[in-house]
Amino acid sequence: MTIRRELFAGEVLYRQGDPSDCAWLVEHGAIELVSVQGRRSISHGVLGPGELIGELGMLDGAPRSATATARGDSVLLAIEHDQFLDRLDAGDPIVRALVDSLLQRTRSIIASLPADAPLPAEDVACDDPAERDGIDKIRLEAQLRDALESGTLEVRYQPIYDIRDGHVASYEALVRWNLPGRGPVSPAEFIKLAEETSLIVPVGEYVLERVLDVLVGLRDGGAERLPGIAVNLSARQLLEPGMARQIVGRVQRAQLPAGVLKLEVTESRMLDYAPVHAVMRHCREHGVPFALDDFGTGYSNLTHLHRLDFEFVKVDQAFARHMFDSPRAMAIVEAVVGMAHGIGADVVCEGVETRAQLQRLRELGVRYAQGYLIGQAAPAAEVLSGEAARLGVAAVAG
Repeated sequence: MTIRRELFAGEVLYRQGDPSDCAWLVEHGAIELVSVQGRRSISHGVLGPGELIGELGMLDGAPRSATATARGDSVLLAIEHDQFLDRLDAGDPIVRALVDSLLQRTRSIIASLPADAPLPAEDVACDDPAERDGIDKIRLEAQLRDALESGTLEVRYQPIYDIRDGHVASYEALVRWNLPGRGPVSPAEFIKLAEETSLIVPVGEYVLERVLDVLVGLRDGGAERLPGIAVNLSARQLLEPGMARQIVGRVQRAQLPAGVLKLEVTESRMLDYAPVHAVMRHCREHGVPFALDDFGTGYSNLTHLHRLDFEFVKVDQAFARHMFDSPRAMAIVEAVVGMAHGIGADVVCEGVETRAQLQRLRELGVRYAQGYLIGQAAPAAEVLSGEAARLGVAAVAG
């Protein structure tokens, strides 16, 4: 849970000697740091928006070295211990060793100072661009936590067209974030941020819950045919203890038919094949199929297809968009389609923007198409009303 503290002028955030349970990021206002040594009060300066307070004590658990007092109406955001540990644990072992060494050396210097000497301020203004970027990322992470807790992330649904049967057969769930005061945050930015921390798991659960709500709403609304909806998961999410059972359990509790929930596996690192295979087998046995997303880019390589059983292979949008202006792109699409069909997988081609592209995919025997020609990501209300499917079919037919 994200903690945000609002202070009035003169109110104390924490006192010298208090336990260091978290750091604080100043969002608005100003905080003065004052330590008392004997009969002397020593000011360590005033920190303003974007500055961190108390990070050293939070990392090594030492008591607060100064009292922090608001010098005007102020708003602060708590940066919890686990947020730092997530990043530290994911870092290079050398970096972790350097951080530990610097902590010990800093505390050793403080301990060796005379009793009446000014303490080195651990909370100082940050002018280094790289450090500023790091603080901005911490702030964005805290805001993402807030968005999860308040339910302000939006899940939209991009239609996927069945080329052979001529109807919108399914959707891909895409999460969108409109941050007050900033506007839309690129999914590439906040999903990468989530993957770097423990937030990728709650983000995945958030999207899954809303997808299940839409599917239940369609069923209860009397839909003649439930479309499939695909949810993107990283291997880290799949391998989270108990995640596979949770997914299957939620589908069963919702009493949804097999196949309507699909999982798309995305990966920024190499897959750990044995446990991923076990998780996929468990989900598949309970009617949850898998797609390999963005095939042909990043770490999505042939070993994935060889060692993991995917029902669907999604060809990255970069290839379809350039089929007619790049013979290489056309050759790659043809090769991937033939290979996927050879292992018994259906193909979903992303990035379809023209009827000429759609027609060529039809000639190649591609089953599904996704892209601006079919339709952009639509709000849940359009899916529930059937409007998104009607628009998708009309766009292709027209």
